[in-house]
Amino acid sequence: MTTEKLVGLDEIRAASERLQGVAVATPLDRSRALSALCDGEVMIKAENLQRTGSFKIRGAFNRISQLAGDDRQGGVVAASAGNHAQGVALAASLSGLSSTVFMPEAAPIPKVQATKRYGAEVVLAGRDIGETLTAAEAFAEEHGSVFVHPYDHPHVIAGQGTIGLEIIEQMPEVGTVVVPIGGGGLISGIAAAVKGLRPEAKIVGVQAEGAAAFPPSLAHGSPVTLPTAATIADGIAAMRPGDLTFAHVSALVDEVVTVSDDAIAEALVLTAERMKLVLEPAGAAGVAGAMSHPRSMVPPVVVVLSGGNIDPLLLLTVIRYGLSASGRYFAFHTRISDRPGELHRLIGLIAQLGANIVGVEHHREGARVHLGDVDLTLALETKGPEHIEEIVRTLGTAGYGLERF
Repeated sequence: MTTEKLVGLDEIRAASERLQGVAVATPLDRSRALSALCDGEVMIKAENLQRTGSFKIRGAFNRISQLAGDDRQGGVVAASAGNHAQGVALAASLSGLSSTVFMPEAAPIPKVQATKRYGAEVVLAGRDIGETLTAAEAFAEEHGSVFVHPYDHPHVIAGQGTIGLEIIEQMPEVGTVVVPIGGGGLISGIAAAVKGLRPEAKIVGVQAEGAAAFPPSLAHGSPVTLPTAATIADGIAAMRPGDLTFAHVSALVDEVVTVSDDAIAEALVLTAERMKLVLEPAGAAGVAGAMSHPRSMVPPVVVVLSGGNIDPLLLLTVIRYGLSASGRYFAFHTRISDRPGELHRLIGLIAQLGANIVGVEHHREGARVHLGDVDLTLALETKGPEHIEEIVRTLGTAGYGLERF
């Protein structure tokens, strides 16, 4: 049983006042694609269009702007792989404070550069966010700086809760709000606001299967630490819920569902292709949740798109991953005899099957190539899973051994 005090509407409304002129009220737009999939009206709350590219500026500014006296002297410190880093950097600059942000050694270059542009001193430390967090906390202790937690603080939660106020103002009759969950700050704030104004609305949280700490924590009755976390959605890959966020989710969130990386990648492709929006994998988790668990959604549904800060190279990889998951891209290895006409024969067969070849690698030498053979890697544009299975069957019957990848 938790004894943590929950954030209330008065605190969220006060945060909204502080954020005037700092955070923008992001649009709430109807998604025809998701509405068709969920058999009811679905709206998207585009926090990827927020300053710094994610919702994080709301909580960071609400926390930092309230620092006073000695707390301001040593500046602020944060640990983040990207979005919280940028939010803290901008919030500190706007508040006239110095900021030092610790990021993992392998942090994406665009996120490091963006954090510096917002005014922070960036320190690369640690192989993962856990080691980075330890280094940041030690630095804050040594230098007398205020450590700004990414989610487990009432001021941070209240700042994120301003999204919930906007949702109710933009759609008073909302039936379900779908929110990505990492450490739980975003959903805690949104749930506090929405439940405070519309108690009958349903709050659904979405976690990546490979980093889902909330389901076992809720089953256990207290926060549980995962032994490992592995997902393409690094923005929601928290190993453990916060004590305060766990209390909010336990009390206010109706359901927490999980989605696979395949589903997240498919959602990212859908938002890019059909909604014309660029998201990071964590930002698309809510869309994946609506696509994978439509029965959990009572319309009208609002899906929160939490962020759009994605490395272009990762975007290319994830889009290809998503196309593969949906059966629109198929890559494989095979071998053919090193004789005139053999490549033409294979390509002709693929053409007859209606697949478009978008990439070919042809190797006559190498460790995996047998004498007298040619090793081929082909990438095809396909029409769905059934089409891929037809290609595999037909090529197998024709004597081609396929190795998918």
